[in-house]
Amino acid sequence: MATQHLETLKSELAPLARDRFSAYKFYTTPYNDDVLELPKEDIVNVLKFLRETGKFDFLMDICGADYLNNMTGRQKRFDVVYHLFSSRNYQRVRLKVQVGENESVPSVTPYWKGANFFERETYDMFGIRFEGHPNLSRLLCHHEFVGHPLRKDYDADNQQHCSAPLPLHFEPDANWKPEGRSLVPLNIGPSHPSTHGTLRIMAELDGETIARANVELGFLHRCFEKMAETHPYNQVIPYTDRLNYCSAPLNNVAYCKAVERMLGVEVPAKAQAMRVILSELSRVIDHIVCIGANAVDLGALTTFFHLFTYREMVYSLFEKLCGARLTVSLTRIGGMAYDAPPGWFDDVLETVKKIRVGVDELDRLLTNNKIWIQRTQGVGAISAENAIAWGYTGPCLRAAGVSLDLRKAQPYYGYDQLDWDVPIGSTGDVYDRYLVRVAEMRESLKIVEQVCKNIPAGDFTIRDKSIVLPEKKDVYGNIEGLMNHFMLVIKGLRPPAGEIYDATEGGNGELGFYLISDGSGRPYRLHCRPPCFAIYQSFSEQVTGGLVADVISILGSMNLIAGELDR
Repeated sequence: MATQHLETLKSELAPLARDRFSAYKFYTTPYNDDVLELPKEDIVNVLKFLRETGKFDFLMDICGADYLNNMTGRQKRFDVVYHLFSSRNYQRVRLKVQVGENESVPSVTPYWKGANFFERETYDMFGIRFEGHPNLSRLLCHHEFVGHPLRKDYDADNQQHCSAPLPLHFEPDANWKPEGRSLVPLNIGPSHPSTHGTLRIMAELDGETIARANVELGFLHRCFEKMAETHPYNQVIPYTDRLNYCSAPLNNVAYCKAVERMLGVEVPAKAQAMRVILSELSRVIDHIVCIGANAVDLGALTTFFHLFTYREMVYSLFEKLCGARLTVSLTRIGGMAYDAPPGWFDDVLETVKKIRVGVDELDRLLTNNKIWIQRTQGVGAISAENAIAWGYTGPCLRAAGVSLDLRKAQPYYGYDQLDWDVPIGSTGDVYDRYLVRVAEMRESLKIVEQVCKNIPAGDFTIRDKSIVLPEKKDVYGNIEGLMNHFMLVIKGLRPPAGEIYDATEGGNGELGFYLISDGSGRPYRLHCRPPCFAIYQSFSEQVTGGLVADVISILGSMNLIAGELDR
């Protein structure tokens, strides 16, 4: 069956496909995801049509999947999967094309700038070639790497080391003309305090101006998606901590929410409330890291020390829940790992009061500071149209004037029942990104206060023995509890065979998980759509023509977290 939205799309695409339309498959999954399977020859025309007609303005992601071990009913080994989103009506659709071992698929980079990194990653991980891509080369694996690590026949233990770095290199550009200029090469990173992680920025300078630039990532490539295929569902949760480690609970929540939706379970109201509190506190400290680090890069050392005081307060709240501060693994599929200790919600309210004072002081320190304004206003400005083309989401997109926040657009965990606003900017520059994040911290604190004052009664997790481990008193106290624990640990929880895409509003924007289940106790395929990955691919364009000093300013405003970027 297909939704009405998909039926409408079907009727509109029929004239476009003509004699090949019989090869199209339109269906809605049991999880209410709209899917279109089509021949690879038609993918460019269909995507171009959907974009130019305004039906879907966001290409949120492109990824691959290898069905070597699950070829039943299939003709070709690989899927290339395109995730589209409409900011007009908040609809989503997933497009899939099958690709054989030595086949290629046309690149869609002429129509979506944001396809650049997505296609390169898919090529790097699976070896799927994209015809017409301007620079189809390794992205996360090093240039000496042999093979494609997310293929099912690649051994997860097969590590390959790089013996020598590449010299400065740039993407091919037919319009590039040095015109006799004597350009100075500049290497920033990967080991550099201002790169906010293991990133390499390569530039050529004409005086103090960036003549051209390129980026290299993958230095922290943690193989998150490969590891997920080799571990039971609950054991993937600690790996999500290390995605955006500045706001670990946001990653925990997003992953568990996707698996729970596939299982068809709804977590208890108390667990939802705790997830909202942890998520919004995490958003606050994520913005604290972004603003504090960006400020210290530009010389405002006091702001950095001032803000990190409040970050530590939030970590103390995390510690009271689970004993850990940075990487917490606080959620479980089905609810929370622990109930809140007595008085914890009162502690949260007291901390919120202190953080609100800290945010006001931050506002006074920076917002009207002459030096801060000179270093940030007009720097890295981007239009709403260009931000969408690159795949921006989160504060960077909202700073460009696009009021898109998944907590409003596709509400979950009762966000639509709370009183809060979505701050937006107008220019998309570094200054507006700062203002949006400051305003978002205030809105997050409002959300936390509302939820803490109305904590629902009830349990902190579901009590389904096929999903959640029994409590220790039952494991040690009766044979049923012991057997339940034994069976769940040995067999693991087992979602039904199928696939799902689910997303939440992370610290940097849309944090999505594309999950394929084969009915076993481990994910067959788990792909993470990290928000800063899409944002970073615009970096070279953003800094070209600007001053070398602006490189650090723009980089800090993007809030790149290497664990999320490289995965």
